Amino acid sequence: MYDAVVISDIHLGSDNCQAKALVRFLEDVRRGPLATRRLILNGDVFDSIDFRRLKKHHWNVLSELRKLSDEVEITWINGNHDGPADIVSHLLGVEVSEELVVESGGRSVLFLHGHRFDEFISRYPLATRFADNFYQLLQWIDQSHTFAKMAKRRSKIFLRSTEKIRAGAVRHAEKQGCEVVCCGHTHLPVAAEEGAVTYFNSGCWTEKPCHFLTLKAGVVELHAYETKPAHVEEPAPVFGVAVA
Repeated sequence: MYDAVVISDIHLGSDNCQAKALVRFLEDVRRGPLATRRLILNGDVFDSIDFRRLKKHHWNVLSELRKLSDEVEITWINGNHDGPADIVSHLLGVEVSEELVVESGGRSVLFLHGHRFDEFISRYPLATRFADNFYQLLQWIDQSHTFAKMAKRRSKIFLRSTEKIRAGAVRHAEKQGCEVVCCGHTHLPVAAEEGAVTYFNSGCWTEKPCHFLTLKAGVVELHAYETKPAHVEEPAPVFGVAVA
């Protein structure tokens, strides 16, 4: 059993949300293949708090989370798209936090969404909205998401922002005395050594393949969630770093 399973950037309400795959993933968490003591939703569960945008499969995700909350401790870390914490908390009856430290294998692992270190979204809100809409359009045009991922990785502004987020998160983790820090927000799955602190990003559930993190005995691993077969047996890590 894992100490924690972590997902981020689901963006319920978005046309690109991989809700069907996420329902299967949550069933794996609830029924055993991904059994865990804690599920961490590391920000941007919603694309916005306009619930009229939620489709049937999006509501199915919320239903599965509600079922899971009776069996597993769920912590919802507030992201920049989620809205006020009290609304989020009342919706599913789960704990909402700005950040979380989990002790595992004698190590301290810090979880936070990461948007607090993104200066671009606060300085240029209109440009941010345009970039988000353009990114979603590329995903809609190409269902393989190849063009969207290519555009993101070739954007100098995006790459500079991701580096600032990583650097800010690592500095914050060092101040907190944590050996590992795990973020979301960038939609870019990452596992990287940063001196005394290891940085992870759990990617997102709006791109294919979707990604998630697992924590067990002080080891964080980054996985891609394959939708075939519907239920995974033992998820193979994309990247794994043992905190020594």
